[in-house]
Amino acid sequence: MSTTTTPSKKTISKEEWEKKLADVKINKQDLNKLVMNYLVVEGYKDAAEQFSIESGLAPMVDIASIQDRMDIRRAVQAGNVDAAIERVNDLNPDILDTNPQLFFHLQQQRLIELIRRGEFAEALDFASEEMAPRGEENPEFLEELERTMALMAFEDTRQSPVSDLLHPAQRQKTASELNAAILTSQSQEKDPKLPSLLRMLVWSQNQLDEQRINYPRIDNFGTADLVTRDQ
Repeated sequence: MSTTTTPSKKTISKEEWEKKLADVKINKQDLNKLVMNYLVVEGYKDAAEQFSIESGLAPMVDIASIQDRMDIRRAVQAGNVDAAIERVNDLNPDILDTNPQLFFHLQQQRLIELIRRGEFAEALDFASEEMAPRGEENPEFLEELERTMALMAFEDTRQSPVSDLLHPAQRQKTASELNAAILTSQSQEKDPKLPSLLRMLVWSQNQLDEQRINYPRIDNFGTADLVTRDQ
């Protein structure tokens, strides 16, 4: 009768792990650029200005362009899509003219806002006149339109299986897509580097877990505390 033994985990102590981290030399200027990149791409104008003063690092773009994007983003997040579209067209009309998917998503957000306010007659007219023709040209658009119109099938839209469209996260999603398009039109990076590094950190920790290595890991990215799990 044979028995199978489970290999024991290799353990790295917190002290040893911290020493390894301390041995990695990181240029402070590179860290400052990483932070500035995030602030600029995400449109935190005031924070970018203050960080520029504190770090001595100039923003990679004109501060005024950050303000324009921030105003447009805030308009979408407040549900004022018409104002956002008007400001985008003032900034660069080619942004929406050359991106039909983005324009459809903005129109979809306009429809969601009409439904949110209970303006169902206006929502039906808008959907049939402005959005349905685009849906006929693109099956993906039609599917999204049908999903949005499903909100009206319930007297209480919050009970709809697609009620997530009314969540602030939907506005944020639309605002982020528009923000990325504006950045692309200005030949700027559309995605900040910091989230990519965090995803890489998660991937690295998963790889260590698969190798059955017990090590101090970061579970809370807000505090970045090293936590040693029970063996």
